[in-house]
Amino acid sequence: MKSNRYKQVLTITLLFNFTTILNLSLVVAKETETYIVQLSCPPDHINAETEHLESWYKTFLPTVNTDSDEKPEMVYAYRNVLKGFAAKLTVEQASEIEKLDGAILAQPERNFGFWRGSNYGKGIIIGVLDTGITPGHPSFDDKGIGPPPAKWKGKCEVAGCNNKLIGVRNFVNSSTGSPLDEDGHGMHTSSTAAGNFVEGANAIGNDSGTAAGMAPLAHLAMYKVCNENGCRSSDVLAGMDAAIEDGVDVLSLSIGGPSRPFYSNLLAIGALAAIQKGIFVSCSAGNSGPLNSSLSNEAPWILTVGASTIDRKVTSTVKLGNGVLVDGESLFQPKDFPETPLSLEYPGMSGDTNATFCAPRSLNNTNVKGKVVICLRGGNIGRIAKGQTVKDAGGAAMILTNSQSDGATTVADAHVLPVSHLNYKDGRTILEYFSSSLSPVASIIFRGTVIGDKSAPQVASFSSRGPSLASPGILKPDIIGPGVSILAAWPTSVDNTSTNAPFNVVSGTSMSCPHLSGIAALLKSAHPDWSPAGIKSAIMTTADLINLNNQPIQDERELPASLFAVGAGHVNPSKANDPGLIYDMQADDYIPYLCGLGYSNARVTTIVQKRVSCSNIRSIPEAQLNYPSFAITLSGNVTKSYTRRVTNVGDANSTYTVNINTAPGVSVTVSPSTLIFTAVNQKLSYQVTFIPVGSPPNQFVEGALVWNSIRHSVRSPISIKYV
Repeated sequence: MKSNRYKQVLTITLLFNFTTILNLSLVVAKETETYIVQLSCPPDHINAETEHLESWYKTFLPTVNTDSDEKPEMVYAYRNVLKGFAAKLTVEQASEIEKLDGAILAQPERNFGFWRGSNYGKGIIIGVLDTGITPGHPSFDDKGIGPPPAKWKGKCEVAGCNNKLIGVRNFVNSSTGSPLDEDGHGMHTSSTAAGNFVEGANAIGNDSGTAAGMAPLAHLAMYKVCNENGCRSSDVLAGMDAAIEDGVDVLSLSIGGPSRPFYSNLLAIGALAAIQKGIFVSCSAGNSGPLNSSLSNEAPWILTVGASTIDRKVTSTVKLGNGVLVDGESLFQPKDFPETPLSLEYPGMSGDTNATFCAPRSLNNTNVKGKVVICLRGGNIGRIAKGQTVKDAGGAAMILTNSQSDGATTVADAHVLPVSHLNYKDGRTILEYFSSSLSPVASIIFRGTVIGDKSAPQVASFSSRGPSLASPGILKPDIIGPGVSILAAWPTSVDNTSTNAPFNVVSGTSMSCPHLSGIAALLKSAHPDWSPAGIKSAIMTTADLINLNNQPIQDERELPASLFAVGAGHVNPSKANDPGLIYDMQADDYIPYLCGLGYSNARVTTIVQKRVSCSNIRSIPEAQLNYPSFAITLSGNVTKSYTRRVTNVGDANSTYTVNINTAPGVSVTVSPSTLIFTAVNQKLSYQVTFIPVGSPPNQFVEGALVWNSIRHSVRSPISIKYV
């Protein structure tokens, strides 16, 4: 029986219309997950028997063909805790249910136990390479944290270290020698990864609540390798070298640079040395989006992290003289700013480029005093600096409008005057009103913190994009995580008030990287036997594909995000804790891949730091690496086949069947189409064959390969380039 099932081959030929990018809604809609459906119960059903309630609940399930793979499946019928049920549904089916009379909400299930199950990261050491740190902040209090593991060999070069902050060292040769944070970046990233619980956290009175890092009870070690002049590669290497020697478990580097071959990329070389010691490495994807092929940190042994929005905004609403209201953002929310309309002025109407972007001193000879001033984002002028220009010229407030490339991405900054930062579409509304009105006026209404933005998570405009230049056969970025308007620790008060717990709100892939570093620490704590590649696989194959509006994750254009923007999707920590299967690798598994890149023996030796002769190694193409995603190039009628090996980390006895969502112009075969496991840590392999059919489009298309069991869905994104 087993041998016959192993010989099954699944062949699928897809005949979709040719498009630049396969509409992700087609992919997402076909994949099911458990939804909690809440219903408004009619009076005659309130005290109904369970079987009667269940019959009523089933009337909400969409009807599909009996042989469909998308058939809704009831999981639980609730009676006491709420009126409603849990069911396996696709995104489309959940949306259909929400439209029915009596339906209140259909939301994906959440896992409440991951923090506790991972012991909040206890015993794991996260090494952060950044601008330093300032001990004494409550985010670095050691309440509830025991001594570091016996393996720890690091040291603290300042007063104030404890069981939370176990190491602080300086590696910036040109600095005064102090590892303290004079910038704020290092404080912010460190507390995001591993900050302890801080009640009453806020920034200028906004985003109030209890702050905590991803792994709040993990140990933290800071290696200062950056200052106001940047991060020198010699200092970064020295910091990585020390962190490996000291015994960290996770390395977090919100540092990056332009794409380089791996043999000349010192950060990539240092990261592989860490992987060889079993240390997980998480790095920022870069802030050069939305340009294609703008990534940093592309090596397959690194987790490359892009940035997404969160559902919380600090809202400032612009009210125009015609009554139109548009919502923007600003962390500075003055309570005494009048809501009475003020004259609206756009200095850019003069044609002066400097005035358009509100460059320093560009408004000194303009008539902006007491007015609301429109400034365009960009021009290599910082957002807060634009406001300072307006303030210096006597302006009362600023409306900051996005460029088209910035799209829908707005951020909450600690501005120096009343501001509303608007997206591109709303910015056009402002400019059109200004141009069409004889006496344009506007006011700004400050609404404070607003939670529930259903467009989140959305890929940030600045988040760097693939495809990778250093290795096009590896799909990058790997994952996206929160990186827009993130609240975390800061060395000084943003509003110059006296507080022992200053916080600030900052944006960038520098903020998303430590989120993933902390999540990796949680996974390491929960699964100490998992390799860095196994942890990365768990994060990638369980990622979310939909936003809070139950639609495919979008980019800054408010269109479905491509794989080169979103990677495998948005991180879901609870699902990553129980992935079912992982694509595992050891450090030496990268050697055949490096030889396959065409690197010389000397260059491969430089990267892996041991003598290598590629002629004695069976080199592999990039797409053959046992990676949790696929990046394939097809041309003509050439068929390509690749193998993958998965390790069972779920139930001992489990069966997985394959489902393919792929691209136009290709036939895909997977053999075997069923994987049957009988033990934990058992490894099984499968082969995927891509066969071009018809007239392929000369462009990128995308899809996914998903292994489904009763409890798990293990998803690998597929990018296909036709040449």
